[in-house]
Amino acid sequence: MLKIFLVTLLMLSISAVNSAEVKWHGVLDIRATQANTLESYIDGGYGKFNSHDGANISLAQAGGEFIVEWDTGISAHIVANAYSDKNDSTVGLTEAFLKYRALPNDAGYRWQTKMGIFYPEISLENNAFAWASRNTLNSSAINTWLGEEIRVLGGEVALTRLGKFNDNGFDITVAATAFVNNDPAGALLSWHGWTIGNRQTLWTESKAIPDFRARMPGYDLNEQAEKSDPFLELDDNWGFHLRSKIKVHNKGQITVGYYDNKATPYMVENGQYGWRTRFYHLGASWRLPEAFELTAQYLSGDTLMQSPARVDVVNNDFKSGFVALSKRIKKHRMTIRLEEFSITDNDLTVGDNNNEYGKSATLNYTYRFSKPLFLSVEYNWIDSNRAARMYTNQAIDLTERQWQLAARYFF
Repeated sequence: MLKIFLVTLLMLSISAVNSAEVKWHGVLDIRATQANTLESYIDGGYGKFNSHDGANISLAQAGGEFIVEWDTGISAHIVANAYSDKNDSTVGLTEAFLKYRALPNDAGYRWQTKMGIFYPEISLENNAFAWASRNTLNSSAINTWLGEEIRVLGGEVALTRLGKFNDNGFDITVAATAFVNNDPAGALLSWHGWTIGNRQTLWTESKAIPDFRARMPGYDLNEQAEKSDPFLELDDNWGFHLRSKIKVHNKGQITVGYYDNKATPYMVENGQYGWRTRFYHLGASWRLPEAFELTAQYLSGDTLMQSPARVDVVNNDFKSGFVALSKRIKKHRMTIRLEEFSITDNDLTVGDNNNEYGKSATLNYTYRFSKPLFLSVEYNWIDSNRAARMYTNQAIDLTERQWQLAARYFF
């Protein structure tokens, strides 16, 4: 199914490119980082940042969006990202989808559909090119997790009631998505906890899992693969995502939604388990007087993984929320973001304690050097209590800090 879709998307883009409008956007992000942290979660450690301990220079993101738009309302979108640091370099697709946007009818209703690989529309931060975060270098814990484990192959149908046709100052959208290929989602959140970074998992990419006692011979998770592949389909069950948005003209938006991957929690293939993961999300972004912007999101849910005998192995509740305040003064923008997160372990599996609680703060200053070039300095602070660090003889209570200096070029 995926190969057929990608071939169709590519053929459409190539065959009709002469009769369509072609757009190309992207972001190039170069960073210098000084971090006081553990081995990064990216490499299978318990460090909360995607950067490494000490001083580093990295290609934090090279992202590109290729868009072909036809006058029929159909458009094709391909998004690719690349990352490179001292430990790893990688490049690949993060999204690829077809989109159709109808003209409004006389009553002011407009249909929109999307089909392919895409992010469920949840994030209120990652609205720059190639899903980059606009006002900060690192995303919040919520959106770092979405970038790591939540991606779907499926289709969305959305209906919007446009306020300008009905003498209202707001638009209302309701949408439903049916999807496959997200069955292991929840594994990485459970085993390395909430994190803060900008790294998106590429489609088909697998991610390292930390060491803990339950993965050793003789324990319940000895059969788990060394890396988790979050974008697999194991049971052919369709998951769904429902969402709604109220967009108040020239003011902001309020969003609400519910995600359920409907995975069978006792399915296992080649060391990859099904994780029944479901959550609801709330969010708002609002323009305030004096060029202030307020953004807040909250996400709460649970995830379950069982043995083939249907005994709970991992049964976790999770939640996270943040509030961010940003102010622009001509070419200068300052942003502060405060967060809280937790995971509650409800099972009795020996050697797999996933309990976690933490808080974090992010301070960002960005200067617009020219129209496409932004210079930023950012400070990240995370204080967390995570019991699983005892499996690698690290502190359960830990404070991690990092400074980042970045040049980001948007085109």
